[in-house]
Parts: sequence; C-alpha cells; structure tokens
Amino acid sequence: MPLTFGPILLDAGIDPARILVIRHAFVQEHEESGLRGLHADSTHSEIFDYTRQQSADARRFPVSPPGIWVVFIREGGDRARLWSVVENRGEVANTGVLRTFDVVETGHLADLRSRLVIEWKSPRTWRMSGTAAASYAVMSIADAEPVPFPGFGQLLLDYSTMQAVLREPRYASWRTALSSVLGVYLITDTRSGKHYVGRANGKESVRQRWGAYAANGHGGNVELRGLDPLGFRFSLLRVFDPSTPPREIDAAERHFKDALDSRRHGLNRN
Repeated sequence: MPLTFGPILLDAGIDPARILVIRHAFVQEHEESGLRGLHADSTHSEIFDYTRQQSADARRFPVSPPGIWVVFIREGGDRARLWSVVENRGEVANTGVLRTFDVVETGHLADLRSRLVIEWKSPRTWRMSGTAAASYAVMSIADAEPVPFPGFGQLLLDYSTMQAVLREPRYASWRTALSSVLGVYLITDTRSGKHYVGRANGKESVRQRWGAYAANGHGGNVELRGLDPLGFRFSLLRVFDPSTPPREIDAAERHFKDALDSRRHGLNRN
C-alpha cells in the first residue's frame, strides 16, 4: 500500500481537517490582480510574499481560511514539492481584489522542505482542504543535504528545529559539535519573553542536556513544566571545554542568571 500524505501530516502533529493545502504554479502575471507571479528562480522571500497575498474573490479563496497552510510548488503536471508550512494570523489588508494576510513560517515539516514530493491528482486545482490532500500519494522523499554547523555563537533554534538537530542525518555535524562542549544555555519562552538559564557542567554535554528537552519539553525542570515548548527558543550563552571544572561553569550560570534577572523576572527558581 503506497504511502500517502495523511500519515506524514499526523506524524507532524497537523490535523488534516484544520489546514489548507496550496500548490503554487509558475505564472508570469495574474489576470485578476496584475501582480507578477512566480518563476523558476523565485527566491524564498518572493514565494513567501506571494503566499501571503490571495484573491478577494470568495470563489477563488476561502472567506475564512484556516490557521495553517501547507504550501507546495508545482513540479510537472502531477507533482508538487513541499515549500513550507505557514501559520495564518489573519487578514491585514483587503483592496477588494487582493487580500493580504499576516503569515509566519512554522517548524512543521521543516525536515521535509524541498524534499517531499506528492502526486497532485487535479492539475487545475491549486488549493484544497487538508482532508482531500491527505489521500494524495507520496511520490518521493529526497535525501537531505547536510546543513553546515554555523558556530556556537550563531545558534538560535526554535523547539522544532532543535528536535530536528538532534535526530536528523543532515545535522550530524551539529550533534558532533554540541557533544564536544559543556556550557551555559538560554531558553526563552517567546510567548511571555521570560528567560531560563541552564547549564551542562560535566555530567552531560550540551547535546545530552538539550536532548532531554527534545524528549519531553521541560528537561526535568519544574519551572518549565506546563509551558508549551513550541514557544521555546534555544541559544548558547557560553561554551566550555569538557575539562573545565564544574565550579567554573556553575559560576558562569549564576552570572547570567543575575545579568538577565531570570530569578525575579524569569523562569529560574534558584
């Protein structure tokens, strides 16, 4: 039995009944709006801007579109390649011809971007419900290209990306780097703006410590229990060689808790 798109959505925590699935095609200009369409060399930013602008004609686009849009790019008559998944936060402008939405990219299906290709059974249809798309066959999932490690000082990972870093083959070099250091890290709850400062001081490497968060969202920290980890952002404040005495790392952790005032106004309890 061939793999279909539905199980992939469910595995990513996406309810097919609550999404819109869109397939962009290469069009030089749209008749109803006069806007320039997409082309083979369109940048990610151009595709994003194109996605957030939709027809004001209710026959062409839902009056009340759902909160999650899964976006594909047409690739041949019956193939569509995953571009990204965006969250629709509502309409921000309407000219009577064109509606503009506040959309942001999410971490959903991030490991399958540009890799997942599904069969698009209706070549003239460019949008459909997730329930309809769930039955579409998966035609291929390409091997992922390795992602170069950006450096410890450049890490800024949302929760979904952090989970991907710890499990996907394309992030192998990242795991090697995170396994090689101890350190003081920062978790920011982007919903409240509050900080949590933690450490990996010898009992675990940074990779092992972050692995605990990837597994359950809170890593055993009472302060983080009950919070939605999808709002967490991870970064490193300082890294240490594995031979560094634990007391030195502990002192650095205390310094950053004081500097960020994360006990009184953040998520640290001690």
